[in-house]
Amino acid sequence: MVKQTILHDKHVELGAKMVDFAGWHMPVQYTSIIEEHKNVRENIGLFDVSHMGEVIVEGNDALKFLNKIVPQNISKLTDGKAVYCQLTNKFGGVIDDLIIYKIIDNKYLVIVNASRIDEDINWFSLNAVNFDVEIRNESHNYSLIAVQGPKAVKLMEKMGAGDLPSFFSIRQGNISGINLWISRTGYTGEDGVELLVKNKFASELWDKLLQNGKEFGIMPIGLGARDTLRLEAALHLYGNDLDEETTPVEAGLSWSVPKDKADDYNGKEVIMAQIANGVEKRLIGLKMIDRGIARHGYEVYYNNEAIGYITSGGVSPIRGDNIALAYIKNIPEIKIGTIIQVKIREKLYNAQVEKRPFVEKRNKG
Repeated sequence: MVKQTILHDKHVELGAKMVDFAGWHMPVQYTSIIEEHKNVRENIGLFDVSHMGEVIVEGNDALKFLNKIVPQNISKLTDGKAVYCQLTNKFGGVIDDLIIYKIIDNKYLVIVNASRIDEDINWFSLNAVNFDVEIRNESHNYSLIAVQGPKAVKLMEKMGAGDLPSFFSIRQGNISGINLWISRTGYTGEDGVELLVKNKFASELWDKLLQNGKEFGIMPIGLGARDTLRLEAALHLYGNDLDEETTPVEAGLSWSVPKDKADDYNGKEVIMAQIANGVEKRLIGLKMIDRGIARHGYEVYYNNEAIGYITSGGVSPIRGDNIALAYIKNIPEIKIGTIIQVKIREKLYNAQVEKRPFVEKRNKG
């Protein structure tokens, strides 16, 4: 059975086109993907991301446990701070990518991808055997609503949120009389917040956000624009740009892997060796020069040799051209500006390697 978020009927009432996504019945668009995308870049977008998972890791060994399962150094987190990281297997492959928030000593909130909740919980449990730690899947108790765009902060101020947390931080708050958690995070490249609220208050909060946001041009946003927004910001999508056969180093996420972390963790030997010695494949950004859209799975060529494949691709509503992410063989002469080809319907189309992200990120609070 396909699952529904608490806000499902709200989306139907708003005329959303609904699709099945990661086992959930979710809105893909309300008006058009391009209109919704541009509204997030210019005004405010409202997203129901309640299909994401929330896991509490708590206990005397919570810190030691988290340091065992992710490359990031969780010891450096202070209360209310968050970090982006990967959940790695014993070979350094990415089981999922996560955001970990430190609530207080011995208690952490972990946000996991909707499609990976069961796999993550299983991996947590397998690795927790020798630790004094409790793992609680709270996903069914909370809804998550994202408010993203250059006017998001103004809306929060209007609704009495008070001083917002800094970028990649979380705190308890009150918005229009509703108690919730406010985090300064998002998946769009824009400034904004994500609001974690108990299910019984989710519909009320959604309605109040839409009502109060009218003067700022707020619009509900579906999964279609969420994907084009994250692609422009060159943010990874699990299952496309990340998987269990790819390490954080190969994915261009070395910045999120401390070189001086003393704790051992799953896949550390492989990951550290790649940082020291290089990788056989790497993630690149590209833009199409010839007319054509680079879709997931299309082959990438260089000097008439197949060297990789597209992981994510599509039209950039802001730039007006076609952009993509791809894994290719780590060939030294391929760099920013190099012309390569994408195979579309058995024909090679020219593309140019481009710096990521494809648009300027404005999400530093």
